[in-house]
Amino acid sequence: MFIVEIKDEAVTAALIRASAALENMEPLFIGIGEILRESTLERFGIGTAPDGSKWKPKSQTTLNKANPRKSNRVDVRPLFGPSGDLHTQIFFNAQADQVEVGSNRPYAAMMQLGGTKAQFSHLWGDIPARPFLGISETDSDMIARQIGRYMSGALG
Repeated sequence: MFIVEIKDEAVTAALIRASAALENMEPLFIGIGEILRESTLERFGIGTAPDGSKWKPKSQTTLNKANPRKSNRVDVRPLFGPSGDLHTQIFFNAQADQVEVGSNRPYAAMMQLGGTKAQFSHLWGDIPARPFLGISETDSDMIARQIGRYMSGALG
């Protein structure tokens, strides 16, 4: 075994900065959270899942049972209900070692994962999964660039 001892002040300072940046990565995770929140909101505009697949349209049963609150028009876009809350309630929570992205709407999980009347008897029909949360290929590329900028900044 051998030991390498670094006595270069610039290298030592860069390693100290890198270590500090990795100790608390909340600034990095804030950036990642912003990327994922924005891409999720964009998906509502185009009606696609993170993998690029189109969301299934609303069923005729859903359209027939819809009760519009503000007009006589029913929004036929998937995941746009009478309240219009889901697409406006996407948040992220960044911490030193992670970021969570999601919605505080109680029905968000059902919209993301889907469900059947057999599983949930209160439904008037099956609800197909319409994933709106997740990481697309573009998101992945943007996150990789965000990490690179973060580490470049940490190293000076």
